[in-house]
Amino acid sequence: MPQPMAQLSRQPEATDPPERRVVLRFVTTNDFPPFNFEDEDGVLTGFNVDLARAICLELNMPCDVSVRPWEQLFGALARRQADAVIAGHIVTASALASVDFTDRYLHTPGRFAGRRGSPDFEITPDGLEGVRIGVARGTTHEAYVQAFFRGSVIESFESQELAREALMQRKVDLIFDDGISLNLWTNGTLSKECCEIKGGPFFEPKYFGDGLAIAVAKNDRALRAELNEALRRVRASGRFEELLLRYFPDRVF
Repeated sequence: MPQPMAQLSRQPEATDPPERRVVLRFVTTNDFPPFNFEDEDGVLTGFNVDLARAICLELNMPCDVSVRPWEQLFGALARRQADAVIAGHIVTASALASVDFTDRYLHTPGRFAGRRGSPDFEITPDGLEGVRIGVARGTTHEAYVQAFFRGSVIESFESQELAREALMQRKVDLIFDDGISLNLWTNGTLSKECCEIKGGPFFEPKYFGDGLAIAVAKNDRALRAELNEALRRVRASGRFEELLLRYFPDRVF
C-alpha cells in the first residue's frame, strides 16, 4: 500500500536515535566581531569560528561552520540541521528550556576605561571615592557601580556612546562597561586613541551573565561530553590562549 507523501518525506525529529556523525556542523552568525564575522574578503572568521575549528581538530573530525540568522540558530539544532551553536550565547534559564550547553568557555567581565595619561586611580571602591564614573543608564553596569562604588560620583547617560563622549570630553574620569566592547572601542578609530583600559576585570554572574558556552540539542549528552573534552584539550594545548591573544590583544578577560 503506498505510503502517504508526508511519511515519505518526513524530516528527522530531535527525539529520533542519532545517526553516526561524519562531520561536526557548527552554526553561528556573521555580525558579532571579533567573535564571528566576515572579513573584508567575505570569509567567515573570528574567535568563535577559530575555536570551533580547533575543537574539530581535537576530535579528529571534519568541520563545517555555516551562518544563520540569530533567531534561527536553536531551531537548526532541533531540526538536526546543525550539531552545535557557537555564536556568543550566554547561559540563561530561558535558553536552557530549549537547548543544553557545554561548560562555559569564556566569561565577559566589566571593565573601566579612562583617558590616556590620566592619573592611575586604584580601581577599588576606596580608590575611586569621589571619582566621576560614567555608565549607560539602565544597564547592569550602572547597577554594579551603584551597588559597589557608592563613594564614587555616578554619572548616567542615555547610551553607551554618550558615556564615551563624556570621557573623551573630560566630563567624567572613567567609564564602566562591557570589557569586550570597551576593548574594541579603545583600540578602534572612534576613540581617536583617547583612552585605554584601566585596572582589572570584574566578574560577577549576577550582573554580567554566566559566561559564553556552546549550545547543543536538548539531552544530547554524548556530544556535550565530547565538546567539553575537546575544549579542555584546546586549553591544555595552548591553542585557546593563542586565540585570545589574536582577537583580544589587550587581554580584556
